[in-house]
Amino acid sequence: MRVVRTVVLKSERLPKKVFKIFVELEGMYREMLLQTVLFAVQNGITSFVKLKAEKYSFLRKLYPQLPSHYAYTVCQDSALRVKSFLKRKKKGFAEKEYPEVRNVSIWLDDHLWRAGLTFIKIATHKGWIEVGLEGHKHYWKTVNSGWRLASQARVKLDRKEKRLVVYLTFYKDVEEYEAKSWISVDVNEDNVTALIDFTPVIFETGQKEITLGYYYRRKRVQEKWDKKLGSRNGKKRKILRKLHEKDKKRDIRSKLAKIIVLEARKRNAGIVLERLPKNVPRKMLEKIGDRQLRHRIYQSAFLGVQRAIEEKAREYGVPVIKVNPKSTSRVCPVHNAVVKYENGSRFGVCTAGGEVWHRDVLAVWNLYLRALQSDGGTASSFGGLCVNGRPVPLASTATNEAIWIEKSRWLRWNSLPLIQSDTSLHKMKR
Repeated sequence: MRVVRTVVLKSERLPKKVFKIFVELEGMYREMLLQTVLFAVQNGITSFVKLKAEKYSFLRKLYPQLPSHYAYTVCQDSALRVKSFLKRKKKGFAEKEYPEVRNVSIWLDDHLWRAGLTFIKIATHKGWIEVGLEGHKHYWKTVNSGWRLASQARVKLDRKEKRLVVYLTFYKDVEEYEAKSWISVDVNEDNVTALIDFTPVIFETGQKEITLGYYYRRKRVQEKWDKKLGSRNGKKRKILRKLHEKDKKRDIRSKLAKIIVLEARKRNAGIVLERLPKNVPRKMLEKIGDRQLRHRIYQSAFLGVQRAIEEKAREYGVPVIKVNPKSTSRVCPVHNAVVKYENGSRFGVCTAGGEVWHRDVLAVWNLYLRALQSDGGTASSFGGLCVNGRPVPLASTATNEAIWIEKSRWLRWNSLPLIQSDTSLHKMKR
Protein backbone atom coordinates (compact mmCIF):
# COMPACT_ATOMS: atom_id res chain seq x y z
CA MET A 1 0.00 0.00 0.00
CA ARG A 2 1.40 3.40 -0.99
CA VAL A 3 0.97 6.31 1.43
CA VAL A 4 1.29 9.90 0.18
CA ARG A 5 2.11 13.02 2.20
CA THR A 6 2.37 16.65 1.06
CA VAL A 7 4.81 18.99 2.83
CA VAL A 8 4.50 22.75 2.36
CA LEU A 9 7.67 24.85 2.40
CA LYS A 10 8.38 28.53 1.89
CA SER A 11 11.29 29.82 -0.13
CA GLU A 12 13.70 32.47 1.04
CA ARG A 13 12.68 36.04 0.24
CA LEU A 14 13.37 36.53 -3.47
CA PRO A 15 15.11 39.49 -5.15
CA LYS A 16 12.81 41.72 -7.21
CA LYS A 17 14.18 40.54 -10.55
CA VAL A 18 13.80 36.88 -9.66
CA PHE A 19 10.31 37.34 -8.24
CA LYS A 20 9.30 39.25 -11.39
CA ILE A 21 10.27 36.21 -13.49
CA PHE A 22 7.95 33.99 -11.43
CA VAL A 23 5.14 36.57 -11.70
CA GLU A 24 5.51 36.44 -15.49
CA LEU A 25 5.59 32.63 -15.38
CA GLU A 26 2.40 32.55 -13.32
CA GLY A 27 0.69 34.96 -15.75
CA MET A 28 1.49 32.74 -18.74
CA TYR A 29 0.47 29.60 -16.86
CA ARG A 30 -2.84 31.24 -15.86
CA GLU A 31 -3.62 32.26 -19.44
CA MET A 32 -2.90 28.74 -20.73
CA LEU A 33 -5.07 27.32 -17.94
CA LEU A 34 -7.99 29.62 -18.80
CA GLN A 35 -7.82 28.63 -22.47
CA THR A 36 -7.73 24.87 -21.81
CA VAL A 37 -10.40 24.92 -19.08
CA LEU A 38 -12.80 26.83 -21.33
CA PHE A 39 -12.17 24.43 -24.24
CA ALA A 40 -12.51 21.34 -22.04
CA VAL A 41 -15.86 22.46 -20.55
CA GLN A 42 -17.28 23.37 -23.96
CA ASN A 43 -16.36 19.94 -25.32
CA GLY A 44 -16.96 17.91 -22.16
CA ILE A 45 -13.35 16.67 -22.00
CA THR A 46 -12.14 15.31 -18.65
CA SER A 47 -9.30 13.13 -19.93
CA PHE A 48 -5.77 14.52 -19.70
CA VAL A 49 -4.63 12.47 -22.72
CA LYS A 50 -7.46 13.74 -24.93
CA LEU A 51 -7.06 17.34 -23.79
CA LYS A 52 -3.30 17.21 -24.45
CA ALA A 53 -3.88 15.81 -27.94
CA GLU A 54 -6.30 18.67 -28.73
CA LYS A 55 -4.48 21.65 -27.17
CA TYR A 56 -0.76 20.84 -27.02
CA SER A 57 0.12 22.49 -30.34
CA PHE A 58 -1.97 25.55 -29.51
CA LEU A 59 -0.26 26.00 -26.12
CA ARG A 60 3.21 25.64 -27.62
CA LYS A 61 2.44 28.35 -30.18
CA LEU A 62 0.85 30.59 -27.53
CA TYR A 63 4.01 30.75 -25.41
CA PRO A 64 6.94 29.26 -27.38
CA GLN A 65 9.44 30.69 -24.86
CA LEU A 66 8.18 28.36 -22.13
CA PRO A 67 9.63 24.85 -21.64
CA SER A 68 7.41 22.41 -23.52
CA HIS A 69 6.41 20.39 -20.46
CA TYR A 70 4.35 23.28 -19.11
CA ALA A 71 1.83 22.36 -21.82
CA TYR A 72 1.62 18.90 -20.25
CA THR A 73 1.15 20.12 -16.69
CA VAL A 74 -1.43 22.74 -17.72
CA CYS A 75 -3.49 20.00 -19.37
CA GLN A 76 -3.25 17.85 -16.23
CA ASP A 77 -4.36 20.77 -14.06
CA SER A 78 -7.21 21.67 -16.43
CA ALA A 79 -8.51 18.10 -16.73
CA LEU A 80 -8.71 17.77 -12.96
CA ARG A 81 -10.50 21.11 -12.55
CA VAL A 82 -13.00 20.36 -15.31
CA LYS A 83 -13.74 16.87 -14.00
CA SER A 84 -14.53 18.27 -10.55
CA PHE A 85 -16.63 21.11 -12.00
CA LEU A 86 -18.72 18.87 -14.27
CA LYS A 87 -19.33 16.48 -11.40
CA ARG A 88 -20.61 19.31 -9.20
CA LYS A 89 -22.65 20.74 -12.06
CA LYS A 90 -24.33 17.37 -12.61
CA LYS A 91 -25.38 17.34 -8.95
CA GLY A 92 -26.71 20.91 -9.22
CA PHE A 93 -24.03 22.51 -7.03
CA ALA A 94 -22.45 24.70 -9.74
CA GLU A 95 -24.06 28.13 -10.15
CA LYS A 96 -22.09 29.20 -13.26
CA GLU A 97 -21.62 27.71 -16.69
CA TYR A 98 -17.83 27.68 -16.45
CA PRO A 99 -15.44 27.21 -13.51
CA GLU A 100 -13.62 30.24 -12.19
CA VAL A 101 -9.82 30.10 -12.19
CA ARG A 102 -9.01 32.07 -9.05
CA ASN A 103 -6.14 30.42 -7.23
CA VAL A 104 -3.35 29.21 -9.47
CA SER A 105 -0.52 26.95 -8.40
CA ILE A 106 2.02 26.03 -11.06
CA TRP A 107 2.28 22.28 -11.62
CA LEU A 108 5.77 20.91 -12.23
CA ASP A 109 6.69 17.50 -13.60
CA ASP A 110 10.09 15.81 -13.41
CA HIS A 111 11.40 17.82 -16.41
CA LEU A 112 10.63 21.19 -14.83
CA TRP A 113 12.25 20.98 -11.40
CA ARG A 114 15.14 19.59 -9.41
CA ALA A 115 15.44 19.60 -5.63
CA GLY A 116 18.07 19.29 -2.93
CA LEU A 117 17.58 19.28 0.82
CA THR A 118 17.61 23.08 1.08
CA PHE A 119 16.89 24.32 -2.45
CA ILE A 120 14.76 23.82 -5.55
CA LYS A 121 15.59 24.55 -9.19
CA ILE A 122 12.72 25.50 -11.49
CA ALA A 123 12.73 25.73 -15.30
CA THR A 124 11.30 29.08 -16.49
CA HIS A 125 11.16 31.11 -19.70
CA LYS A 126 14.40 32.74 -18.50
CA GLY A 127 16.20 29.47 -17.86
CA TRP A 128 16.75 27.47 -14.66
CA ILE A 129 16.43 29.41 -11.40
CA GLU A 130 17.60 28.10 -8.05
CA VAL A 131 15.64 29.12 -4.95
CA GLY A 132 16.57 28.40 -1.34
CA LEU A 133 14.02 26.67 0.92
CA GLU A 134 13.32 27.25 4.60
CA GLY A 135 12.96 23.83 6.22
CA HIS A 136 10.88 23.14 9.33
CA LYS A 137 10.43 20.28 11.81
CA HIS A 138 7.79 18.45 9.81
CA TYR A 139 9.91 18.59 6.65
CA TRP A 140 13.05 17.25 8.32
CA LYS A 141 11.07 14.57 10.12
CA THR A 142 9.65 13.42 6.76
CA VAL A 143 13.03 13.46 5.03
CA ASN A 144 14.68 11.46 7.82
CA SER A 145 12.01 8.78 8.23
CA GLY A 146 12.12 6.87 4.96
CA TRP A 147 9.79 8.97 2.79
CA ARG A 148 10.73 9.31 -0.88
CA LEU A 149 10.23 12.41 -3.00
CA ALA A 150 7.67 12.07 -5.81
CA SER A 151 8.27 13.31 -9.35
CA GLN A 152 5.65 16.09 -9.28
CA ALA A 153 5.56 19.31 -7.27
CA ARG A 154 3.62 22.56 -7.21
CA VAL A 155 4.62 26.16 -6.52
CA LYS A 156 2.52 29.18 -5.67
CA LEU A 157 3.39 32.86 -5.38
CA ASP A 158 3.20 34.73 -2.09
CA ARG A 159 3.06 38.29 -3.38
CA LYS A 160 2.92 39.86 0.07
CA GLU A 161 6.21 38.36 1.28
CA LYS A 162 7.86 38.00 -2.17
CA ARG A 163 8.31 34.26 -1.70
CA LEU A 164 7.38 30.98 -3.33
CA VAL A 165 5.19 28.44 -1.53
CA VAL A 166 6.43 25.00 -2.56
CA TYR A 167 4.27 21.85 -2.25
CA LEU A 168 6.46 18.73 -2.19
CA THR A 169 4.87 15.28 -2.36
CA PHE A 170 6.47 12.35 -0.55
CA TYR A 171 5.45 8.70 -0.69
CA LYS A 172 6.21 5.50 1.19
CA ASP A 173 5.21 1.87 0.63
CA VAL A 174 3.68 0.33 3.75
CA GLU A 175 2.56 -3.25 4.30
CA GLU A 176 -0.67 -3.58 6.28
CA TYR A 177 -0.71 -6.43 8.81
CA GLU A 178 -3.62 -8.59 9.90
CA ALA A 179 -5.18 -7.40 13.16
CA LYS A 180 -4.92 -9.81 16.10
CA SER A 181 -7.10 -7.61 18.35
CA TRP A 182 -8.94 -4.30 18.22
CA ILE A 183 -8.72 -0.86 19.84
CA SER A 184 -12.09 0.89 19.66
CA VAL A 185 -12.14 4.70 19.59
CA ASP A 186 -15.05 7.00 20.44
CA VAL A 187 -14.76 10.70 19.51
CA ASN A 188 -16.58 13.29 21.64
CA GLU A 189 -16.67 17.05 21.96
CA ASP A 190 -14.17 17.31 24.83
CA ASN A 191 -12.38 13.95 24.83
CA VAL A 192 -11.43 10.88 22.81
CA THR A 193 -11.91 7.49 24.48
CA ALA A 194 -9.95 4.39 23.44
CA LEU A 195 -10.29 0.81 24.71
CA ILE A 196 -6.69 -0.43 25.09
CA ASP A 197 -6.06 -3.92 26.55
CA PHE A 198 -9.66 -3.98 27.85
CA THR A 199 -9.03 -0.75 29.78
CA PRO A 200 -10.91 2.41 28.69
CA VAL A 201 -8.50 5.36 28.39
CA ILE A 202 -10.05 8.83 28.16
CA PHE A 203 -7.84 11.48 26.53
CA GLU A 204 -8.94 14.99 27.39
CA THR A 205 -8.78 17.26 24.31
CA GLY A 206 -10.08 20.58 25.67
CA GLN A 207 -11.96 21.25 22.42
CA LYS A 208 -14.85 22.87 24.27
CA GLU A 209 -12.58 25.33 26.07
CA ILE A 210 -10.68 26.19 22.88
CA THR A 211 -13.86 26.65 20.84
CA LEU A 212 -15.59 28.85 23.42
CA GLY A 213 -12.43 30.86 24.06
CA TYR A 214 -11.99 31.75 20.40
CA TYR A 215 -15.75 32.27 20.00
CA TYR A 216 -15.79 35.03 22.62
CA ARG A 217 -12.48 36.45 21.41
CA ARG A 218 -13.76 36.80 17.84
CA LYS A 219 -16.98 38.31 19.16
CA ARG A 220 -15.09 40.98 21.13
CA VAL A 221 -12.90 41.85 18.15
CA GLN A 222 -15.91 42.14 15.82
CA GLU A 223 -17.93 44.29 18.22
CA LYS A 224 -14.98 46.61 18.93
CA TRP A 225 -13.96 47.30 15.34
CA ASP A 226 -17.50 47.28 13.90
CA LYS A 227 -18.29 50.06 16.35
CA LYS A 228 -15.20 52.06 15.38
CA LEU A 229 -14.89 51.49 11.63
CA GLY A 230 -18.06 49.71 10.51
CA SER A 231 -18.68 46.13 9.46
CA ARG A 232 -16.29 46.26 6.48
CA ASN A 233 -12.83 47.13 7.67
CA GLY A 234 -9.40 45.69 7.07
CA LYS A 235 -8.26 46.05 10.67
CA LYS A 236 -10.81 43.53 11.93
CA ARG A 237 -9.95 41.01 9.21
CA LYS A 238 -6.23 41.43 9.90
CA ILE A 239 -6.68 40.65 13.61
CA LEU A 240 -8.97 37.67 12.97
CA ARG A 241 -6.45 36.18 10.52
CA LYS A 242 -3.85 36.08 13.30
CA LEU A 243 -5.94 33.77 15.47
CA HIS A 244 -4.61 30.21 15.55
CA GLU A 245 -7.68 28.15 16.44
CA LYS A 246 -7.30 25.83 13.45
CA ASP A 247 -3.60 25.29 14.15
CA LYS A 248 -4.23 24.35 17.77
CA LYS A 249 -7.00 21.92 16.89
CA ARG A 250 -4.93 20.39 14.08
CA ASP A 251 -2.02 19.88 16.50
CA ILE A 252 -4.31 18.12 18.99
CA ARG A 253 -5.78 15.85 16.32
CA SER A 254 -2.45 14.83 14.80
CA LYS A 255 -0.67 14.11 18.09
CA LEU A 256 -3.58 12.18 19.55
CA ALA A 257 -3.93 10.17 16.35
CA LYS A 258 -0.24 9.23 16.50
CA ILE A 259 -0.51 8.06 20.13
CA ILE A 260 -3.49 5.81 19.39
CA VAL A 261 -1.98 4.40 16.19
CA LEU A 262 1.36 3.63 17.85
CA GLU A 263 -0.43 1.81 20.68
CA ALA A 264 -2.28 -0.26 18.09
CA ARG A 265 0.94 -0.94 16.18
CA LYS A 266 2.71 -2.22 19.32
CA ARG A 267 -0.06 -4.79 19.84
CA ASN A 268 -0.61 -5.72 16.17
CA ALA A 269 -4.14 -4.45 16.72
CA GLY A 270 -6.59 -2.75 14.41
CA ILE A 271 -8.60 0.39 15.14
CA VAL A 272 -12.39 0.52 15.32
CA LEU A 273 -14.15 3.80 14.48
CA GLU A 274 -17.77 4.86 14.22
CA ARG A 275 -19.26 4.93 10.73
CA LEU A 276 -20.37 8.56 10.67
CA PRO A 277 -22.19 10.28 7.78
CA LYS A 278 -20.39 13.06 5.90
CA ASN A 279 -22.82 15.70 7.16
CA VAL A 280 -22.77 14.53 10.79
CA PRO A 281 -22.61 18.07 12.32
CA ARG A 282 -25.64 19.19 10.30
CA LYS A 283 -27.72 16.21 11.43
CA MET A 284 -26.76 16.77 15.07
CA LEU A 285 -27.76 20.45 14.84
CA GLU A 286 -31.25 19.88 13.43
CA LYS A 287 -32.96 19.79 16.83
CA ILE A 288 -30.67 22.20 18.74
CA GLY A 289 -31.74 25.83 19.16
CA ASP A 290 -28.96 27.11 21.45
CA ARG A 291 -26.65 29.17 19.24
CA GLN A 292 -23.56 28.61 21.39
CA LEU A 293 -24.13 24.85 21.60
CA ARG A 294 -24.67 24.68 17.84
CA HIS A 295 -21.33 26.45 17.32
CA ARG A 296 -19.54 24.10 19.71
CA ILE A 297 -20.89 20.97 18.02
CA TYR A 298 -20.07 22.29 14.55
CA GLN A 299 -16.50 23.10 15.63
CA SER A 300 -15.95 19.75 17.36
CA ALA A 301 -14.75 18.19 14.07
CA PHE A 302 -15.69 14.59 14.81
CA LEU A 303 -14.85 13.60 11.24
CA GLY A 304 -11.59 15.58 11.41
CA VAL A 305 -10.37 13.50 14.34
CA GLN A 306 -11.36 10.29 12.58
CA ARG A 307 -9.59 11.37 9.37
CA ALA A 308 -6.43 12.16 11.34
CA ILE A 309 -6.49 8.66 12.87
CA GLU A 310 -7.13 7.02 9.48
CA GLU A 311 -4.29 8.93 7.80
CA LYS A 312 -1.83 8.07 10.55
CA ALA A 313 -3.01 4.44 10.51
CA ARG A 314 -2.32 4.18 6.76
CA GLU A 315 1.17 5.55 7.38
CA TYR A 316 1.94 2.76 9.87
CA GLY A 317 0.00 -0.02 8.12
CA VAL A 318 -2.58 -0.32 10.91
CA PRO A 319 -5.96 -1.79 9.78
CA VAL A 320 -9.04 0.38 10.37
CA ILE A 321 -12.67 -0.73 10.28
CA LYS A 322 -15.86 1.23 10.83
CA VAL A 323 -19.00 -0.06 12.55
CA ASN A 324 -22.53 1.19 13.02
CA PRO A 325 -22.57 3.63 15.98
CA LYS A 326 -26.33 3.40 16.60
CA SER A 327 -27.18 3.16 20.32
CA THR A 328 -23.58 2.45 21.37
CA SER A 329 -23.97 4.73 24.39
CA ARG A 330 -27.48 3.52 25.31
CA VAL A 331 -27.25 -0.29 25.55
CA CYS A 332 -25.50 -2.26 28.30
CA PRO A 333 -23.16 -4.84 26.67
CA VAL A 334 -23.61 -7.26 29.60
CA HIS A 335 -27.42 -7.45 29.76
CA ASN A 336 -28.33 -5.93 26.38
CA ALA A 337 -30.64 -3.58 28.31
CA VAL A 338 -31.21 0.17 28.10
CA VAL A 339 -28.92 2.44 30.11
CA LYS A 340 -30.81 5.43 31.55
CA TYR A 341 -29.27 8.89 32.03
CA GLU A 342 -30.85 11.62 34.16
CA ASN A 343 -30.52 15.42 34.05
CA GLY A 344 -27.95 15.42 31.26
CA SER A 345 -25.46 13.37 33.30
CA ARG A 346 -22.75 11.37 31.50
CA PHE A 347 -23.28 8.54 34.02
CA GLY A 348 -26.13 6.12 33.43
CA VAL A 349 -27.58 3.04 35.14
CA CYS A 350 -28.36 -0.27 33.45
CA THR A 351 -32.10 -0.95 33.85
CA ALA A 352 -31.48 -4.72 34.13
CA GLY A 353 -28.33 -5.17 36.25
CA GLY A 354 -27.97 -1.78 37.92
CA GLU A 355 -24.38 -1.23 36.72
CA VAL A 356 -23.22 2.37 36.52
CA TRP A 357 -21.74 3.28 33.15
CA HIS A 358 -19.86 6.34 31.93
CA ARG A 359 -21.31 7.27 28.55
CA ASP A 360 -17.96 7.23 26.71
CA VAL A 361 -16.77 4.00 28.36
CA LEU A 362 -20.02 2.33 27.36
CA ALA A 363 -19.56 3.47 23.76
CA VAL A 364 -16.06 1.99 23.31
CA TRP A 365 -17.15 -1.37 24.77
CA ASN A 366 -20.09 -1.56 22.37
CA LEU A 367 -17.89 -0.53 19.42
CA TYR A 368 -15.43 -3.27 20.38
CA LEU A 369 -18.29 -5.78 20.64
CA ARG A 370 -19.54 -4.97 17.14
CA ALA A 371 -16.04 -5.11 15.67
CA LEU A 372 -15.35 -8.47 17.26
CA GLN A 373 -18.63 -9.93 16.03
CA SER A 374 -17.92 -8.75 12.49
CA ASP A 375 -14.41 -10.23 12.76
CA GLY A 376 -15.56 -13.70 13.79
CA GLY A 377 -16.01 -13.31 17.55
CA THR A 378 -19.21 -14.48 19.22
CA ALA A 379 -21.55 -13.02 21.81
CA SER A 380 -22.62 -15.32 24.63
CA SER A 381 -26.18 -15.64 25.93
CA PHE A 382 -25.60 -13.15 28.76
CA GLY A 383 -24.15 -10.52 26.43
CA GLY A 384 -20.44 -11.16 27.13
CA LEU A 385 -17.82 -11.72 24.47
CA CYS A 386 -15.83 -14.80 23.55
CA VAL A 387 -12.63 -14.91 21.52
CA ASN A 388 -11.37 -18.36 20.52
CA GLY A 389 -13.73 -19.86 23.08
CA ARG A 390 -12.46 -17.72 25.98
CA PRO A 391 -14.58 -14.97 27.63
CA VAL A 392 -13.46 -11.35 27.36
CA PRO A 393 -13.78 -9.34 30.60
CA LEU A 394 -16.14 -6.37 30.57
CA ALA A 395 -15.51 -3.36 32.80
CA SER A 396 -19.18 -3.02 33.62
CA THR A 397 -19.29 -2.83 37.39
CA ALA A 398 -17.26 0.32 38.04
CA THR A 399 -16.70 3.42 35.93
CA ASN A 400 -13.50 4.10 37.93
CA GLU A 401 -11.75 1.43 35.86
CA ALA A 402 -11.32 4.02 33.08
CA ILE A 403 -8.04 5.96 33.00
CA TRP A 404 -8.39 9.72 32.53
CA ILE A 405 -5.39 11.49 30.96
CA GLU A 406 -5.35 15.29 31.01
CA LYS A 407 -4.42 17.18 27.87
CA SER A 408 -1.34 18.73 29.49
CA ARG A 409 0.09 15.23 30.02
CA TRP A 410 -0.35 13.57 26.63
CA LEU A 411 0.03 16.62 24.35
CA ARG A 412 3.82 16.63 24.74
CA TRP A 413 4.28 12.90 24.13
CA ASN A 414 6.31 11.93 21.07
CA SER A 415 6.82 15.53 19.98
CA LEU A 416 9.08 16.31 17.01
CA PRO A 417 12.65 17.58 17.48
CA LEU A 418 12.63 21.25 18.44
CA ILE A 419 15.74 22.17 16.45
CA GLN A 420 17.04 21.07 13.06
CA SER A 421 20.34 19.85 14.56
CA ASP A 422 18.44 16.89 15.99
CA THR A 423 18.03 15.47 12.48
CA SER A 424 20.58 13.33 10.69
CA LEU A 425 20.72 15.30 7.43
CA HIS A 426 21.19 18.86 8.62
CA LYS A 427 23.49 20.70 11.01
CA MET A 428 22.52 23.94 12.68
CA LYS A 429 24.46 26.94 11.33
CA ARG A 430 26.91 28.49 13.79
